[in-house]
Amino acid sequence: MFKLKLGLVAGLAFTCLDSVAAEPLQPSQIVTQAQAKAEKGDGYVFYSYFTKPTFGTQDALTGVAVIEPGKEIHPPHIHAEEEYLMVIEGEGVWSLKDKDIPAKAGDILYAAPWDSHGIRNTGNKPLKFVVMKWHSKGLPVPAELAAQKP
Repeated sequence: MFKLKLGLVAGLAFTCLDSVAAEPLQPSQIVTQAQAKAEKGDGYVFYSYFTKPTFGTQDALTGVAVIEPGKEIHPPHIHAEEEYLMVIEGEGVWSLKDKDIPAKAGDILYAAPWDSHGIRNTGNKPLKFVVMKWHSKGLPVPAELAAQKP
């Protein structure tokens, strides 16, 4: 019986690994800012570094944004992915769940799936922040979060 259970577990693991391996996964590497894809918008530049799925994530985005004074990349928004934002230069205002909170260098925001969030530059010099967001593979969305889905 033990061998049967072990065989089933191993078979399931290989099946899961097979389906993951079928996707083009992000290799380990270093990307310089000069190599990052730069998107210019009204008052900002967004440098996109890694966007491919990894062994444990999908819908990933890592990048650095530079926002000019008085600007934002977009208004507060929601999405299914978890997200971290870290201010590394400048100051501004976080928006988190419809509340405005001062943002300064060294601060980090975590936004759970479907929580409204954003940042705008209210300072007098460029605001620079790092962003990392992703959706974990194989993890179900908790019912209370799925119910909040728009």
